[in-house]
Amino acid sequence: MGMLGAILTLSVQAQQTVDVHTHIIIPEYMEVLRAHVAELEETFPLPVWDAERHIAFMDSAGIRSAVLTMPAPQPYYGNVEESARCIRRVNEVSATVKQQYPGRFKFCAALPLPDVDAAIREAVYALDTLGADGIKLATNSRGQYLGDEALDPLMEVLNKRHAVIIIHPHRPTPYPEKIIATTPLAMYEYPAETTRAVVNMLSRNVLVRYPNLKVVVPHCGSFLPLALPRMKSILPTMVAQGYMQPIDWKGNLSRLYFDLAGSPTVEVLRSLLTITTPDHILYGSDYPYLPDAVLKANLQRLKQTLASDEELAPYSEDILWKNAERLFEGNATDERWPKTSQSHLSDIL
Repeated sequence: MGMLGAILTLSVQAQQTVDVHTHIIIPEYMEVLRAHVAELEETFPLPVWDAERHIAFMDSAGIRSAVLTMPAPQPYYGNVEESARCIRRVNEVSATVKQQYPGRFKFCAALPLPDVDAAIREAVYALDTLGADGIKLATNSRGQYLGDEALDPLMEVLNKRHAVIIIHPHRPTPYPEKIIATTPLAMYEYPAETTRAVVNMLSRNVLVRYPNLKVVVPHCGSFLPLALPRMKSILPTMVAQGYMQPIDWKGNLSRLYFDLAGSPTVEVLRSLLTITTPDHILYGSDYPYLPDAVLKANLQRLKQTLASDEELAPYSEDILWKNAERLFEGNATDERWPKTSQSHLSDIL
């Protein structure tokens, strides 16, 4: 590619980037946390958010649109009505923000888990009435982990609606109190927690049993590129001894997508490609958890990394925005993908 072509490509990318990993933090949500002295439940303070500041960041970073989700923690402290009321407010504000700023925001609705019946009611309302673009699920809701059999009725409802699900890590249950006092959750436990939840889903073949779901795994796949080869090597023995059921690796993994929140290096990107293909990789910033300048520098570094890598360079626009568009438009399978990508998928699965 010549210099002019490279400049034109960067210009298009600067205008088109889609951010699938951002958080909306509203006053009513913070009020519930304060009422339960839970502002630091996730071991660090939640940042301030408002729509105008978010858009100003997006404009300065060259981000066209962003997907909003509720942050951690899950606002459930034993009172289902309080939790449902808080989460309804988060979802309604998210829908209003999406409507007020056309084309700039999508949102994945939160659910008042661990109460499955309340979660189903909210999912139906959010998707059918509020126009949610998907659902956000915590890795665990007060010890109820993704993949739990109790969540099957919810998964059935989401499957019928072909829902996009964005996973986000929450404090593990139980949690190593002394360790997280030294090392905040975001540094280690969040990747471990994400991996734990996804492994639980894979072990119960959730994404094969509910094949219309499309699940976004955060933070560059967390530890999955390390965990999956070990699982595959151990699984036959576990199945033979009756401790586990067979896992449909291809069926499950083909429905997973991965966001790049966390400023990945080229080594991390190459590791991620051992378990997925470029058409399932999405840009994510984690706004507003880091200063704007840091997030902008991270995005520029990602663009440079993609452009300089021979394997990834042809897919830079797809990773930065086209994959996200296809995912949320319900057209994630694109016949334009080269056969080499599809054969690579068969190789790694």
